[in-house]
Amino acid sequence: MLPAFLKIKGLVKQHIDSFNYFISTDLKQILHANSTVLSDIDPNFFLRYTDIHVGRPSRTDIDSSAMTDNSISPMECRLRDSTYAAALYVDIEYVRGHKIIRRKGVQIGRIPIMLRSERCVLTGKDANEMAKLGECPLDPGGYFVVKGTEKVRCLLTRTKDET
Repeated sequence: MLPAFLKIKGLVKQHIDSFNYFISTDLKQILHANSTVLSDIDPNFFLRYTDIHVGRPSRTDIDSSAMTDNSISPMECRLRDSTYAAALYVDIEYVRGHKIIRRKGVQIGRIPIMLRSERCVLTGKDANEMAKLGECPLDPGGYFVVKGTEKVRCLLTRTKDET
């Protein structure tokens, strides 16, 4: 039974599915639960997050006006000792004077991208395209590249003494 399960699902599918769910659903729920920021000083001021989305993995160390394509591959991140990550964007509205100002696509940070997830540039590539990107077509993904090093997501539980 185990070999059949591994043949169909693989060892990392649950990691990739979990990450995809986090990106598409959990981030929006977290944002919704913390959507409004109020000011203690000015009761008329508020900031409200209305939506969140994750971009595609891209370079951060270049002048974006100099290049039309700033996408990056996991192999390039390994070679440059950089993190394979994408921008995290929010749509916001806030009060300035008595006007409500709306802004779309405000970058608030970057988030590491799991290889072979929905946001990864490797998703849907055939063996030839993978070879051009310097990746092994047999690599199942399910891990991150952080500062050039491959990191596997793991869940750790803390004991009472460690907290």
